[in-house]
Amino acid sequence: MRTSNAPARTISAPQAAALVKSGMWLDYGVSLCQPDVFDRALAARKEELTNVKIRACLTMQPRAVLEDDPEGNHFHWFNWHFSGYDRKQHDKARCNYLPLNLGEAPDYYRRFIDPVDIVILKTCPPDQDGFFNFGPTNMWHRAIVERAKMVIVEITRGLPYVFGENNGVHLSEIDYIIEGDHAPAPELPNPPPSEVDRAVARQIASEIEDGACLQVGIGGMPNAVCSLLLESNVKDLGVHTEMLTDGILHLYRAGLVTGKNKALDPGKVVFTFAIGSKDLYSALHRNTDFECFPVNYTNAPDTIMWNKRVVSINNTTQVDLQGQVASESAGYRHISGTGGQLQFVRGAYASPGGKSFICLASTYEKLGQRRSRIVFEMAAGTIITTPRTDVMYIVTEYGLVNLKGKSVAERARAMISIAHPDFRDGLEEQALKHRLIPRGVSF
Repeated sequence: MRTSNAPARTISAPQAAALVKSGMWLDYGVSLCQPDVFDRALAARKEELTNVKIRACLTMQPRAVLEDDPEGNHFHWFNWHFSGYDRKQHDKARCNYLPLNLGEAPDYYRRFIDPVDIVILKTCPPDQDGFFNFGPTNMWHRAIVERAKMVIVEITRGLPYVFGENNGVHLSEIDYIIEGDHAPAPELPNPPPSEVDRAVARQIASEIEDGACLQVGIGGMPNAVCSLLLESNVKDLGVHTEMLTDGILHLYRAGLVTGKNKALDPGKVVFTFAIGSKDLYSALHRNTDFECFPVNYTNAPDTIMWNKRVVSINNTTQVDLQGQVASESAGYRHISGTGGQLQFVRGAYASPGGKSFICLASTYEKLGQRRSRIVFEMAAGTIITTPRTDVMYIVTEYGLVNLKGKSVAERARAMISIAHPDFRDGLEEQALKHRLIPRGVSF
């Protein structure tokens, strides 16, 4: 929705920031594509501006517009999915969540959101055809570009050039170009799996067959599954995932990922964003085995289902006795977001032979006390990410249960069986008291 036919001009970051007016809606895009030099230049103008609203997602490093405006007198931050940094800003009342299934975001921009005043995205320098590649973060950037009144790119040599459908913006669509600082892309630490992670991963890995198509979420447990698969005899795996992780890269390098049985994009590792190590980014650079697609392609259940034996692996923080999964908030404190969890749960179920796994440690520590992640009921304000009707496998270090086709009573019994032993009696007492389990019924 570019409003000018003039060719793109190269300007400085302060000149770009000077284009922002009070009351505007800006968009910083997602993770590695969020601008840095522009952000600092905009923050330097704070005293001249009020009520500037910025949409973003998965912020990988501190943002100057937030750090320099702690009271929110000038800039307001709206976020589609929280990183650890975004969560801290939310705790300070400086970040507000935008609820969505992540794969629907392009449609939101095209149908429900007023045109963005200015979109500012970090990109690779232009290629020989005049395209500025988004690197390993496609997501909904094309939809924003199409709808934005003004398009600014901040070019950097710090991003890998990644192949994929619509993974970039052409020179003819750009209003202004600014030179970035060319810093390396931020990395996401990948700590070694704990014993609990490995105990959960062993159970999931045993359910993965030759030719399965993987979706692996963020976190220690999903990556531990990748580690366990390296030790197994499984072969010819495919990948159609939202997030690309170092764990998947290790499977690829070991020759376990061929993608030859995929119905969609055979032979290709398909994803919509990658966050991980420098090694991951280097491996993606101009590698034709990897393709970065818009999120409405990777995450749509009616796309996911076309691949056979899809295996979806995602973390959660809490599950109740009926199988409701809460992955994004603890009470009224927002933690992350719905992300792609629900869409991949549904896509995996619809896939021939597909399986979805929700995994969690049975307990956590708070204020020096051990508490159960399997609960009779959620705390007030807790958001349900995956309804009980969609859940298939739930896995803790104490076991794996499939809730499909089970009554409320059977679900309660199954969930109690994989809770930490110290909490099972209390959970059963609550289930009996509130008639989740009828007295005298045995299964």
